[in-house]
Amino acid sequence: MTDPSTTPAHTAGAASASVPPRASDRTPDRTPERSPWPALWALVIGFFMILVDTTIVSVANPAIKAALDADTNNLDNVVWVTSAYLLAYAVPLLITGRLGDRFGPKNIYLIGLAIFTLASLWCGLSSTLEMLIVARAVQGLGAALMTPQTMAVITRTFPANRRGAAMGLWGATAGMATLIGPLAGGLLVDGLGWEWIFFVNLPVGVIGFVLAWMLVPSLETHPHRFDLVGVVLSAVALFLIVFGLQEGEKFAWTTWIWLMIGAGVVVLAVFIWTQSRTRSEPLVPLELFANRNFSVANLTIAAVGFTVTSMSLPLMFFVQLARGLTPTQAALLLIPMAVLSGVLAPFAGRLLDRTDPRLLLVPGLLMVAVSLFWYSTLMNVDTPIWMFLLPSALMGVGNAGMWGPLATTATRDLPPRQAGAGAGIYNTTRTVGSVIGSAAIAAVMQSRLSANLPGAGDATESFGGGTLPPFVIDGFSTAMAESILVPAGVLLIGVVAVLFLRRPESVAH
Repeated sequence: MTDPSTTPAHTAGAASASVPPRASDRTPDRTPERSPWPALWALVIGFFMILVDTTIVSVANPAIKAALDADTNNLDNVVWVTSAYLLAYAVPLLITGRLGDRFGPKNIYLIGLAIFTLASLWCGLSSTLEMLIVARAVQGLGAALMTPQTMAVITRTFPANRRGAAMGLWGATAGMATLIGPLAGGLLVDGLGWEWIFFVNLPVGVIGFVLAWMLVPSLETHPHRFDLVGVVLSAVALFLIVFGLQEGEKFAWTTWIWLMIGAGVVVLAVFIWTQSRTRSEPLVPLELFANRNFSVANLTIAAVGFTVTSMSLPLMFFVQLARGLTPTQAALLLIPMAVLSGVLAPFAGRLLDRTDPRLLLVPGLLMVAVSLFWYSTLMNVDTPIWMFLLPSALMGVGNAGMWGPLATTATRDLPPRQAGAGAGIYNTTRTVGSVIGSAAIAAVMQSRLSANLPGAGDATESFGGGTLPPFVIDGFSTAMAESILVPAGVLLIGVVAVLFLRRPESVAH
């Protein structure tokens, strides 16, 4: 994926394009006598905790709503527990990758892990929905500091022809998180209460901190300027768009909602324009997008982020409220997906080092999309519960060919000095997709509920307080089945996008 346009951006001291690249820009920051694998295993613990926290919350949403927002029928209130986390996660990612370049990925990772762990304690101690939302936002900031450093360390310590295997571990971690997160969430919510889905992060965070301190090397730092204007513009744009999408149904899509969304799009356009005009060092080095694989991977990961975040909400609300499953029982339906994804991801990673990424990504993304359409056909009261294991298994196989291969294709040939920026952009794009997916699915679910259950918003009993009464189950089920079609359709955009990938130059022939 090497491209002349992705050579290092300007240094803080007024470097120019005519300066030849340094050795550190051409080769990974590693020494022959030190294996990069122990460091990666240490970092994967924190990455695993971030993913587990997201999947745990998706299972616990009905319980959180019943405990902290039981007097309303607006599902978008509790969705802010996810959206606040994702929004605070997405906005800083563009700069936290650069912070890793500037101060060292190990240092920034440890700071982020400490913030994330302490914020988890705050989440568990929250007594109101508003307090929980604020604590989740702080937790998202910690995750934003951690995530780019994991990918940057892979890029800077593994040679290009071995990154597929490293990303295979990354993909396997995501697969295991999809299993352990919902299962742990279900057991904890049923046995101890929703608060414990956050308290469980405390011992994991401490262990992860100690291991990262001991095993992750201190890599060479690179000076960077920080585009604070860009940070502000991107933050304002994302907030306006996400708030408008998520609260639109609640406020009947009044004129000021549309003006807010439109203003967000305008500010986003201004942000992109300022990035193209910045003479020093832009927050987003647009020259990276001159590389086709980097651009396509970013478009696709946005669709993936949208899909993965939005699909779980209608599914979990359906199986728990319409079918009466406990959180633990609902989580058990995801076991085939998690097991197959975790087992197959390392094999997909090793295969990616020797083959065209499209051979894994196209079928992988298609299988996930098909599984969502399949779920939609099953979401009614007459379907035997065991049938939901079948699309879960298909999704697991698809996941193995989606996460690791896509990340590897995006970052395989980034020069080390651009590793932080590239990883930051990639993770920002993924998280922006997740934020928009979370906001959009809340609006879609509320819209479909209004269409299938007229007057639901004025009902005296709240969704989320237990199994629904029989006379509303059919309408509620139809609304959730229609809602899950949205992430399925968005993922098809990713399928089309990956058709335009090129075989990376570093893939062994």
